[in-house]
Amino acid sequence: MTEHTETNTENFRPSSTEIERRYRNVHAAMDRHDLDALIVSGSEYTGFEGAVRYMCGFHLLHRYAYVLIPRDGEPTCVFPREATWVGDHSATFIEQRVFPSHCGEWMADYLRERQLSRVGVYGLNFIISVRDYRALAGAGLDLIDFDEAFDHARAQKSDEELVSVRRSMEINKAGVLAVIQAYEPGKTEAELMGAAEATFAALGTARNTMDMVLIGPNGSILPQMVFPSPTRKVRDSDGLLYGLEVSGPGGHWIEFSRLLAPGGVNDATRRLLDLYAEFHELVKTHLKAGSSAEEVHRKVIAPFEGKGYRLGHVSGHSIGMTMIEAPRIGEGSEFELPENMVCSMHPHVMTEDRQACLYMQETFRVGIDGGEPLSGVPVKVYDGSETSL
Repeated sequence: MTEHTETNTENFRPSSTEIERRYRNVHAAMDRHDLDALIVSGSEYTGFEGAVRYMCGFHLLHRYAYVLIPRDGEPTCVFPREATWVGDHSATFIEQRVFPSHCGEWMADYLRERQLSRVGVYGLNFIISVRDYRALAGAGLDLIDFDEAFDHARAQKSDEELVSVRRSMEINKAGVLAVIQAYEPGKTEAELMGAAEATFAALGTARNTMDMVLIGPNGSILPQMVFPSPTRKVRDSDGLLYGLEVSGPGGHWIEFSRLLAPGGVNDATRRLLDLYAEFHELVKTHLKAGSSAEEVHRKVIAPFEGKGYRLGHVSGHSIGMTMIEAPRIGEGSEFELPENMVCSMHPHVMTEDRQACLYMQETFRVGIDGGEPLSGVPVKVYDGSETSL
């Protein structure tokens, strides 16, 4: 691997110390699962590019890529030949790079020649190219689903990573504020989203945004997450929740949103908002290092239980250079949370008749004594007159 002595604070290029930490943790996970090699997959599909960037520094612009990590020896970046000139390969901190016409066949040949048969694959469930999977599966290899094990190995963020995480949050907050300040009745849903996207692009997110909107009439929010309409004009009586998820220049994803309702909210939404504020306070108390993900979920979800609500989503999930990482903060997840793990917390809560809903995102750092909300922004209704958050 190429040598780096310090973090580039503008582009968040990891230092040698950080790169070594990442590989040390991943190699330890490989040893625990007795792997001969690990294939880390990345795709341009929104939020699925980050594992490759985490292990080699390359930011996917188009198509897909892999990092092949043997138990012994140097890792190799595997890029499809048709993408030779797509993306800045000079950002890659791994020296060995190949550009085969068929990535799966090249990796299968590499593994067979070195008699590496027990192979973990990160991205086996959602990310890896079908063409490449078929080549690997047909090579007589023992392919191991390594999705959760890899995510657990990178769950604890370093101080260096947290700088990038906090920068992403500042960018996300700027986008939410841009929507609020751009609000005028008569603008379209898409025009308001455009204000956020312009802010994001100017601050260095590149294409790493995943934005949606939840909207309802008469101060309510309906539960469907949809693309903003380029034709529907917003009204003062609408409830508007622009769900904004971005990663900044360092590649760490953040989720943050707040409720915009210029005409106020109805009674059902007000009750949900009060319960959501209680949920956030419980996350501050219970998102502690050493707790299990399920234990945290059961404690923080208490405000909504037994009150006639449906939960359309888990309490939250780990988040990092991939938008959704394991573990989820929900039932059946026994993973013990380490200090400085970062979690997006956003239960999707709705009434039984599906006529009122809230889905407000906040990103927290797991602390020794509880969760730190990274936005510092109160859980309340915004009316469009705000000049700051």
